[in-house]
Amino acid sequence: MTQRTEQVASTLKRAVQEVLSRGLADPRIQGLITVTRIDVSADLANATVYCTVTPQKHEELTLHGLQSASRWVRRQVADKVRFRRMPQFRFRVDEKLLKQQEVLASIAEANQEDERRANQKNKKEN
Repeated sequence: MTQRTEQVASTLKRAVQEVLSRGLADPRIQGLITVTRIDVSADLANATVYCTVTPQKHEELTLHGLQSASRWVRRQVADKVRFRRMPQFRFRVDEKLLKQQEVLASIAEANQEDERRANQKNKKEN
């Protein structure tokens, strides 16, 4: 990403998060929505909004609702930031974040297993 697209992405992230935190009237949108990152195309025409939904059971339905409300969200963001060309939004689940959580959970589990084995070894020696 160029410096310009990074700046646009950062500005959009703050504005989209602010709009989403105020809530939407769509009953499909439930839970806490966190915008994790935004990827903006080089021509600034499209922006992919990566987000997480808590609790995870509402994730799929909430994303459908967000995608349906993307034009409304775009208008609200356009009122907050002034760009010559406001990108179209596509909402996606941030799979990277989920994978990172899985890896961290696996590491924590391995550490606990190592501690258990070390404790068992110490008990046998004593």
